[in-house]
Amino acid sequence: MEDQVHTNTNHPKRPHAIFIAYPLQGHVIPSVHLAIKLASHGFKITFINTHFIQHHTSRAQPKFAGNPFAYLQESGLDIDYTTVSDGLPVEFDRSLGHDQFMASLLHVFSANVDEVVGKVVKSSADTTPVTCIIADTFFVWPSKIARKFGIIYVSFWTETALAFSLCYHLDLLRMHVHFACQDVREDTIDYIPGVRAIDPKDMMSYLQDADTTSVCHQIIFNAFKESRGAHFHLCNTVQEIESETISALQAKMKFYAIGPIFPTTFSKNITATSLWSESDCTQWLNTKPHGSVNI
Repeated sequence: MEDQVHTNTNHPKRPHAIFIAYPLQGHVIPSVHLAIKLASHGFKITFINTHFIQHHTSRAQPKFAGNPFAYLQESGLDIDYTTVSDGLPVEFDRSLGHDQFMASLLHVFSANVDEVVGKVVKSSADTTPVTCIIADTFFVWPSKIARKFGIIYVSFWTETALAFSLCYHLDLLRMHVHFACQDVREDTIDYIPGVRAIDPKDMMSYLQDADTTSVCHQIIFNAFKESRGAHFHLCNTVQEIESETISALQAKMKFYAIGPIFPTTFSKNITATSLWSESDCTQWLNTKPHGSVNI
């Protein structure tokens, strides 16, 4: 397995988290910024990306090519960076081949991550031993890897607590015939702990699908079974906004609202997170009459 590892100098022993981001745009952004925030509070971070994400972020923002955390390392943050294959060629269209991509994340990427985690655990044992794995909730294998190496598993949910609760209570949705049934009911869902009554049409699209036999659905099912093995759950939400839902989840698990996770400044990029080139439309806007452009 080809990988690229950028190693910093050793530091005194302190928390060391291996961070595994789910390789989709909406998951990479909060994962990168949570990793930075943890590093700024004294954590050593080993961040794992895929070759595909690295390729596209480097192409979109060439100044970060090679190691997107290089500037932060120079500023004193202890962030090591490694990339591994997700099992598919970089040029493979992961949008058109979505099911193949999901299957590869399940079988190939997981094996590659297991190998890297083993190397990091071994190499850092005498300097900054690995404390935990922080992995996206959508992965179905982190708890197995954590148990194998005797470290803590922290599940990171990049969406709202409401979305987490709906997925966590799929058994209730199924029991009340609001999910994975031939004739799905259309009446209000009012039985999820901590969730106010909602219309079934307001659920995430993948919870409205009539066919739930896809690879994507199987991963969702297994991911939330897997999440029950996490020692801690972090959610990119705000306590004051979703207090009822969060409190209900906290009655079942160690669930923490840590959001919103975003960069401290929007005027200066300190690392690459976008898979697409960013453009500045200021000059174009300045050619238009004041107040004439609606967003």
